[in-house]
Amino acid sequence: MRDFRDVSAHGRNERLVVRDIAHARAGDKGNTSNINVWVYDPEDFELLKRNVTPERLKREFPHLIRGKVTRYVIEHLHGLNLVLGEALEGGVNASLNLDTHGKSWSYLILGLSLDTAEAARKDVDS
Repeated sequence: MRDFRDVSAHGRNERLVVRDIAHARAGDKGNTSNINVWVYDPEDFELLKRNVTPERLKREFPHLIRGKVTRYVIEHLHGLNLVLGEALEGGVNASLNLDTHGKSWSYLILGLSLDTAEAARKDVDS
């Protein structure tokens, strides 16, 4: 696990977000959004898996995700495939939403904060 205490010029108090360790792509099919999140460095994959969970997405975006969230872990590629059911207000043909394709989901997920405190505690304990 990478030592995140020295990641930023501002020191340990700097808040890290998913975009600091990963990039994402989004797609859609009907009222379902599909987002893939890929870490830049394989060492950060465990941190991503701990922080981007179906439960957290439902908790963070309760008014946007009305259906089930399914997470597929792609270990050998160090990525997550997130399938958000009923997350596009009806989809391309049924919604008046400006983002009917759900491209904003990449932005929202990349903006989630990362809890690096657990990783830092493990480094100190070892």
